[in-house]
Amino acid sequence: MFFCLLFTGCSAVSSSDIGNNNKPNEKNSLNYQKPQIIGQISSKEITESSGIAASRCNKGVLWTHNDSGDDAFIFALNDKGEKLGTWKISGAKNKDWEDIAAFQDTKTGKCFLYIGDIGNNERTKSEMTIYRVAEPKVSDADKISSAKNSSKTETADAIKFEYPDMRHDAETLMVHPETGDIYILTKRLSGASGVYKLAADYSLEKSNTLEKIADFSVPAIPNGFLTGGDISPDGKRVVICDYFSAYEIVLPENAKNFDEIWKQKPVIVELGEREQGEAVGYSADEKAIFATSEGKNSPIIKVEKK
Repeated sequence: MFFCLLFTGCSAVSSSDIGNNNKPNEKNSLNYQKPQIIGQISSKEITESSGIAASRCNKGVLWTHNDSGDDAFIFALNDKGEKLGTWKISGAKNKDWEDIAAFQDTKTGKCFLYIGDIGNNERTKSEMTIYRVAEPKVSDADKISSAKNSSKTETADAIKFEYPDMRHDAETLMVHPETGDIYILTKRLSGASGVYKLAADYSLEKSNTLEKIADFSVPAIPNGFLTGGDISPDGKRVVICDYFSAYEIVLPENAKNFDEIWKQKPVIVELGEREQGEAVGYSADEKAIFATSEGKNSPIIKVEKK
């Protein structure tokens, strides 16, 4: 009951038919420096930075969006937090956007953004949506754009999905950089987070059913109250955050399947002070982790690899 008062929304209690394969490692990662605030989001349009993704096609660009309550806008930032442009996603609605992922097609070189309309605090929605849109090209002329005079993206694909077991709330969306498989981690107050997968051959014509592949815990209480995440550009690491810290897991060198990563023990990556941390992601060069927070004038936090 305490956490129901402390956090927005309470997760439903459910038993899992998949055992929790990973046991959290409470040690801090030795691979990263201390977190540093390198900028601040100053735009009045961005008040709830709920996801962050480093562009694969626009050098030095970070993408973010607001949580529920905003229209279907995405914002380009530099690492100082300066807004580089505002785009409205054609064919999309923001019911409860929670996370964003960047992806570059290895065959065509074309870049996409995936936005997860996956928030479900009251557990009233059985069908959720992920929007996939071609990433806009960012130019100096876009700096003057705003919600009132925003540019428009190409029409987004709406990827509809349902969970195989029950209705879930989720805030973590990731796309594997090589396979294009989509991963969603649920936000649970009472137990481990569920890891759900949507293979890249998903349908755009009908609703898809996710596959549950694991349970995942972090060294925190509650252990499954996850708010954001990302897969590294090389596809070998995963970073996940909650309101306290970030946590990283690494794929074993001899692993034959990426999904073996969910059996690994997470280590803590310190992110420093955040008002309400819901966004974390790798830099495009994989040398750092970026994080933001909900709230006005959110800091841009950078944690560099040693």
